[in-house]
Amino acid sequence: MKRLSRLARARPAQARNAQKGASPAPEERVLTVAAMGARGDAVAEGAEGAVYVPFALPGETVRARVVAGRADIVEVLSPSADRQAPPCRHFGRCGGCQLQHWRDAPYLAWKREQVMHALAKRGLNGAHVEDVVPAWGEGRRRAAFHAARQGGKVRIGFIERGGARLTPIEQCPVLAPQLEAVALKISPLAELALPERGEITLHCLLTDAGVDVSIKGAGRAALSRRASLEQLSEAAAALGLARLALDGEPIVERAKPALRMGAAVVSPPPGAFLQPTALGEETLARLTLDALKGSERVIDLFSGIGTFALRLAAYAEVTAAESDAEMLAALKKAADGAGGALKQVSILRRDLLRTPIASLEMRKFDAAVIDPPRSGARLQTEQIARAPIRRLAYVSCDPASFARDIKILIEHGFTLTRITPVDQFRWSGHVEVVGALER
Repeated sequence: MKRLSRLARARPAQARNAQKGASPAPEERVLTVAAMGARGDAVAEGAEGAVYVPFALPGETVRARVVAGRADIVEVLSPSADRQAPPCRHFGRCGGCQLQHWRDAPYLAWKREQVMHALAKRGLNGAHVEDVVPAWGEGRRRAAFHAARQGGKVRIGFIERGGARLTPIEQCPVLAPQLEAVALKISPLAELALPERGEITLHCLLTDAGVDVSIKGAGRAALSRRASLEQLSEAAAALGLARLALDGEPIVERAKPALRMGAAVVSPPPGAFLQPTALGEETLARLTLDALKGSERVIDLFSGIGTFALRLAAYAEVTAAESDAEMLAALKKAADGAGGALKQVSILRRDLLRTPIASLEMRKFDAAVIDPPRSGARLQTEQIARAPIRRLAYVSCDPASFARDIKILIEHGFTLTRITPVDQFRWSGHVEVVGALER
């Protein structure tokens, strides 16, 4: 028998509530795990239905405390051959990773199955899904750390899974080593920026010019204290940060944060969205360019700072549509700075979820790429379906919304030519998908 005492301490929210009297007392049971659930919790069948068992694996028998359909492992009685030792000492408490205990091959196969299952639920059973591309690279180049005062001390880390408690960290193997080295030393920044009450979030991004830190939640009061700003500047210099910003306003910039995207170099605004790994971005971009090869006029929907637009502009005229003005400005500046290396790049500010670009507005485009938020973009997809678009790359971070929108496109004459899952969020339940479509 293998005791998982560390995992047993990572109690789900329901189990903690049970101790407070909000739910029935936990019942100890022996469970046989049947499969892995969509969100990364293993699933066993109980007398009253499914029981979710975090940190278990398919085929295992475990002894666990069960309450309200959730289980807290006490012992693994029969471990799976696919179980491995988690590489991080914080696994089981930190909410950042769910699946460090699972070997890579079955873990990646499960992610592919999630995409296949989502498509099947929409009646797209015959669609071929390629193997998952593990785009971990050197590790994540961006991460958001929380900081709060606990017991009179400033603590920095990630939120515990299933709850609101903060787990301080001393290592993070999912991060790129250069980002991890800086992230583990940012306590002085947090201590200076923390308000008397509440917490702050430190968004850290590894760029070609160094680490960029954007602190959110500090409030205007921190910006008004000259002494605090001077101390923050000194702390940023000691860490060698490229830039430090408070609530979107840069206060220190030793070097302009820079990221190369094709022939262009982008300086992202503080806290801007980027793909979590450099290899992941390159992989998504490669798949997108392959899907749109031969196109002459492309519209990039939800363009961000130009992950796809700036690469596509090497051979096509591109219009980038995005709701965030600062990200669009960064994209345009990067395109203009590339000189004659790129074709024309235009920008269009639009909230595409509320006011999608109409099919008539897309008459001049022969191709499109769309990279919407997790909820997908049903309204915008419906307009693409009615437009004279011939090639489309649909990039998604949620298989369910991907399948829903893809079905709309297929119903309007598109054919799926390739579906490629990409894994950037290692050891999590998340998987991204790139769908290539033509008509």
